[in-house]
Amino acid sequence: MAWDFVVAKGDLRRTEFRDAAPAPLNDGEVRLAIESFALTANNITYAVFGEAMKYWDFFPGPDGFGRVPVWGHARVEASAHPDIAVGQRFYGYWPMSTHLTVLAKPGKTGFTDVAPHRQHLAVVYNQYQAVGEDDGLEAHKALLQPLFITSFLIDDQFDENGFYGAASVILSSASSKTAIGLAALLKRRGGVKVVGLTSPRNKAFVEGLGFYDQVVLYDDLATAPIEGPAAFVDFAGDAAVLASVHNRFADALKASILVGGTHWEAPKTGGGGQLPGPTPAFFFAPDRIAKRRQDWAPGEFERRYGAAWSGFVADAPRWLKVETGQGREAVQAAYLAQVDGGTPADVGVVLRP
Repeated sequence: MAWDFVVAKGDLRRTEFRDAAPAPLNDGEVRLAIESFALTANNITYAVFGEAMKYWDFFPGPDGFGRVPVWGHARVEASAHPDIAVGQRFYGYWPMSTHLTVLAKPGKTGFTDVAPHRQHLAVVYNQYQAVGEDDGLEAHKALLQPLFITSFLIDDQFDENGFYGAASVILSSASSKTAIGLAALLKRRGGVKVVGLTSPRNKAFVEGLGFYDQVVLYDDLATAPIEGPAAFVDFAGDAAVLASVHNRFADALKASILVGGTHWEAPKTGGGGQLPGPTPAFFFAPDRIAKRRQDWAPGEFERRYGAAWSGFVADAPRWLKVETGQGREAVQAAYLAQVDGGTPADVGVVLRP
């Protein structure tokens, strides 16, 4: 039985399964059976910012409910497009469902979903990459690649701006996968101290990664000996943490970049105008991708990203264990655990509908 896993937009802990009988395909449409997808804190961020950032718009749900986007792999089950064959596999952006029907426009490496309801959304999310059978890296790719591209883009922005003149770059939610990716890149680049903010529960894990020069507990932020001037990258989305960093460094804070919302239930900042130091600026990866594709020669973005990604993913099994689950109960349990922050930092969850 085909189904959609839906989440109440006003209460992320209220979930339901809705049966979803596939409809006949129109010309150009393709129905894909979703084989597996990763579930991380990033997916909860999609839900938290579902209205503001239009994440709910990708896969419309029933009234008052949304379908949380995830990254993973799917296989063509039925096709009404002459250039896309039954049995082909694709990596990309899916709902937490058993199936997705797309209006496909084939390209060099896959296809783009050109369904009318997706045309106002960032094109990077609408592109699907053709892949072969599992090469043993699919789980880590689904878990890390959507996050690592943000890490890569922020690292590139720091490089372009000379680290904003900072001696230290501070990352909140240092155990999150996007923060880990950025820390790895900054550490490799050198020239700045990489400081991770984390909870007591995750301190040993963060220290063991080897990517952070200094690991500081949130409660110690006001007094820890962090070298200034500093730049801050906020993956937590917690107004209290943001205020602590701004109050600690004030004019010695050279940049304040807002990325995620791992502390999604914590009070959010109202814009930062009341804080000392720079006004926090939200980072939106698709805008940075578009800029660099314009700045750089054709293929250069892919070359630079590919080089950074290959080194990072090769090291990932050292610190990231993959756990799998299958079926409705496993999907619901994994989602609720992620909402409640119950998934250990060294575990990546991959689910099969």
